[in-house]
Parts: sequence; structure tokens; C-alpha cells
Amino acid sequence: MKLLVATGMLLVLATGTARADNENCRKSREYLLGTPGGDLSLTPQTYNDLFKTCIATSAMPNVKDAYILRDGGIAVVPKQDSIPATAATLAQFCDAHPHVARMSSTASTPCKKIKGLS
Repeated sequence: MKLLVATGMLLVLATGTARADNENCRKSREYLLGTPGGDLSLTPQTYNDLFKTCIATSAMPNVKDAYILRDGGIAVVPKQDSIPATAATLAQFCDAHPHVARMSSTASTPCKKIKGLS
């Protein structure tokens, strides 16, 4: 019985953490879609699709937080800010979203090049 209660509490805590991590994905999407004057780079549906990518990104092990950018990029705040950790996170992102990866917010780079496969 104690194991069942402990498992239930762990699930509640994990769900709360996931909800908190997704908060900035939601806030950035709402901000972009609520921008007056239609100053958007992409269609509203594209931002809604990016929201799903943002949520998946925020669940990655080394991602503390994630945001949707106006130009369609996904910005992340790492939990561990080191070159090896960043490289591993970028490789994981490329595996999960090979057509979304960007090295900067204005120019995209193919995942094969990022991972050194080309």
C-alpha cells in the first residue's frame, strides 16, 4: 500500500514539473498569436504545430525551459550549460525533429551537418 501511495505521489510531482516546464511554451505561443497588427512570420497553425515541438523539447533531459520564437525557432535554456551537454541535447533534438533544427534563429543547418554525418 505504501508503495502505491509513493508511486502516486511521484506521478503527481512529475506531472506538476512537466506542467511547469510547458508553461513558457504556452506563454510564448499565446504572446506570438496575440501580437497586435499581425506581425507574425508564420501562420497561426504553424505556431500551434511548433507548440507541440516546444513541449517535446522541454521534456528533454538537459532542457530547463523552452520557448517558441517569432521566426519559428525553438529556444532552450539548458539545465547543464556545457559543450558536451549542449551537443548531446542538440543531437537528441535533431533525431526527434530533423526538419526543425536551427543553429541560429535566422539560418538553418541540416541535422546531418550538425551531427558531423555529411
